[in-house]
Amino acid sequence: MKRFFALLLMLSLAFSLAACAAQPPAQEPSQSTSPAQSAPAPAERPSPTETAPAASASEAEPQFLVAKAEYPVQAKISDGDEAWWNEYAARRERYRLDPGALDGFLTAAMPVLLADAKGENRVCSPLNVYMALAMLAEVTGGESRAQILALLGAPDVETLRGRADALWSAHYCDDGAPASLLANSLWLNQDVGFVPSTTETLAAQYRASAFRGEMGSPAFDAALQGWINEQTAGLLEEQASGLHMDPETILALVSAICFRAKWSDGFSTQRTAPAVFRRADGTEQTCDFMHCGRPGEYYWTDRCGAVQLRLDGGGAMWFLLPDEGVSLEELIADGETMELLLAGDAWGKNRYMIVNMAVPKFDVSSDIDLRGDLAALGVTDVFDPRISDFSPLTADRDDIYLSAARHAARVAIDEEGVVAVAYTVMVAAGGAAPPAEEMDFVLDRPFLFAITGSDGLPLFVGAVNRPAD
Repeated sequence: MKRFFALLLMLSLAFSLAACAAQPPAQEPSQSTSPAQSAPAPAERPSPTETAPAASASEAEPQFLVAKAEYPVQAKISDGDEAWWNEYAARRERYRLDPGALDGFLTAAMPVLLADAKGENRVCSPLNVYMALAMLAEVTGGESRAQILALLGAPDVETLRGRADALWSAHYCDDGAPASLLANSLWLNQDVGFVPSTTETLAAQYRASAFRGEMGSPAFDAALQGWINEQTAGLLEEQASGLHMDPETILALVSAICFRAKWSDGFSTQRTAPAVFRRADGTEQTCDFMHCGRPGEYYWTDRCGAVQLRLDGGGAMWFLLPDEGVSLEELIADGETMELLLAGDAWGKNRYMIVNMAVPKFDVSSDIDLRGDLAALGVTDVFDPRISDFSPLTADRDDIYLSAARHAARVAIDEEGVVAVAYTVMVAAGGAAPPAEEMDFVLDRPFLFAITGSDGLPLFVGAVNRPAD
């Protein structure tokens, strides 16, 4: 991986809506795949400057493209470039969300999305899940929409639409600095008539390109897979290859995000050395640990200690280490953990000191069935064709339901930075205060991480149980 690789985060999320007269299939338990199964080795990771996803269609897609979203052209960064800085500052101020607008969703969703790891790794993107659910709310009505709005903490779809637009605008950045690239798309059944105002809203408010074709055909599946691979630089190609739209699919909603940035102050490869990581089950594995020592803030709760490493552009990567005797599951379920992640720099329990960090290199991934998670969060009606309401989408069918919901993600770190990718597919057919001067922060047992944007919003969160797998 090249020096400028630093940080690359990508995620795509897709909903597919199916129609059938029968009951939906039984929910499957959430599952995770190890990075050894689904991710290329670190040496194979491409540079983001060579593979950064774009919003344009791939070669297989133009035959199905009916509407292409317009993406903003931004001034490019260069040292001392006043035009870039003025545009960047204006963009951040213009699209600043009301403080706490997403806190209810994040506080409820993050513990559920991270739970049930069962000693394996777990990765997700709360931001992408929010955006995809917002698009799902646009195509639902009645109690189906009400349940989604309740989870997202929005009183009505107009408020939600405004928040989603602000999130998209605040986090879309393609100026040559730390990049945050977002893209959405609609995949429409060519044999179904759709309500024009709904698809127009998705195109205008969510910048969603629209594709129309024969559901269940290899060509249309290949176009969907190609679009996802393009947005995620091919780093989740194995997971995307398993995505298919059957003939009963009505619509697929897809959302993607790619975030990359340099470490503000990286690790030296000369200090990397093997050490032992102790898993929750008591077994051990040898990992390469990266080391750095620098002055900074140390944060703590009653169950963990936390340190953040700054990223160029204002973001950060947080590492949360449970206290001895506290399991990762207990830390995830602790409300104070989520309060710390949402408060960020403003967290009151902190002290400035020399922090000597030891962080294992890791490459972790998940492929999660979200249906159980969404049901646990109160979104249930969309999965039942007897009561689901997709009337804002089409008048042609009244038996539409959400038949699948999947979310795949990947995050890897080394001395030069981080790479992370993810997609979600929904188919419808504490401790005591630290010493005063200096401390060692050694991540040699299961820990949590979070990667935040310049506004402090958690873009990716994860649990690392097996860093060397």
